[in-house]
Amino acid sequence: MSQPRYREAIVEYIRAEARPPDKLAHQPRLYELAKSLSQGQPYDDDVLYAAAWMHDLGVFYGHRPEDPAALACWDHVAYAMEKTPALLRQFGFPEEKIPAVVETIRTHLPSRRPTCFEGTLMRDADLLEQLGAVGILRTVSKVGRDTRFVRLADALAGVRRALEELPAKLELASARKLAQERVALMQAFLDAAQAETRGVL
Repeated sequence: MSQPRYREAIVEYIRAEARPPDKLAHQPRLYELAKSLSQGQPYDDDVLYAAAWMHDLGVFYGHRPEDPAALACWDHVAYAMEKTPALLRQFGFPEEKIPAVVETIRTHLPSRRPTCFEGTLMRDADLLEQLGAVGILRTVSKVGRDTRFVRLADALAGVRRALEELPAKLELASARKLAQERVALMQAFLDAAQAETRGVL
């Protein structure tokens, strides 16, 4: 069964805009992970799909500031919330669902509190994406191109911070269960990094 044209248009747009290229894999992975967390509870799949694909628009080259000082205080979520409605209309996305997409994007950060189930699914999935092997890969890949990660030591500190802070923020039992293996892997990585480097990076 073919998917609606507006879904194809969303993917085509993000494929063209996702730079650096490794930023692209997060979107489909996030969507599938978020769906898996629902455990049969009803949700609007269009809203979840659009939010998962559009939420990181503001982190792509060409959308975020180039100046390091401006980038350091850049609000990529506010940017995505601002740009998403017009883009979705251009793609033919159902108008009545756009506010829910924007709200799901607004609340996907760990510091936010979702107001709809789609938001909870995406927030927990995004938290899981920052844990385990994927979380480590995503953090280390930012070294040298993200103002927060200048050296490997910064990446290691970011991994440690994620391990210490993020699991407790998961809301869904399904997400907490999935997190267990990711947390164990992350801890093993940190222990190995400490042993191999003796704290010198």
